Amino acid sequence: MARTKDPAVRTRLIERAALMLRTREPITLRSLVTGTGVSTMAVYTHFGGMDGMWGALRQEGFTRLAARFATVTTSTDPVRDLTVLIAAYCGNALDHPDLYRVMFDANYELEDLQAADDTLEHLVQAVRRGVDAGRFEPATVPLDLAIQSWAVAHGLVSLVAGGPLPPSTLDHAVPMLTALFGGAGDDPVRCRSSVEDGWNAARPSGGDTGGT
Repeated sequence: MARTKDPAVRTRLIERAALMLRTREPITLRSLVTGTGVSTMAVYTHFGGMDGMWGALRQEGFTRLAARFATVTTSTDPVRDLTVLIAAYCGNALDHPDLYRVMFDANYELEDLQAADDTLEHLVQAVRRGVDAGRFEPATVPLDLAIQSWAVAHGLVSLVAGGPLPPSTLDHAVPMLTALFGGAGDDPVRCRSSVEDGWNAARPSGGDTGGT
């Protein structure tokens, strides 16, 4: 007979695994359930085993990123808003560095690929607003520019979240994004102002200045 799945138990196990990642504890079937008040069978009931547990951890990373993006409000300046999203992405990675690394471990399948894809959609929509507002060239492909923006964020924050570079490295995002968005058609002066404003509004912890 199939065991009943308790959402509270599932959440407890994910939170336990995330904590173990942060404290560098080896995650095994037994160590995972220690102190949770549930048996090892719960891992199979809720995740189908340890591979499923790791997949759930990947999903948790995207869930937290989505929650971070959901706090970003839109303004009348889509380039600023796109920059705020990039800053939020970097901030989320710094807040959850170990979970961030697991997010991109393709050895384990995501439970809900669409939910992960939806995080990118936040950037796509910001780019689309930029096109509609005349900030980017009409021929700009929103998905392409969104991915390029994500790549800037991912490249920089990956060098910081796990070392070897200091948090101030993230401020290179300002000239990099300015060049990227300017190449997509935005006016250089207006672009720089929007990017600096967005970065300063949501600068990740450890960032120095937006005027690099």
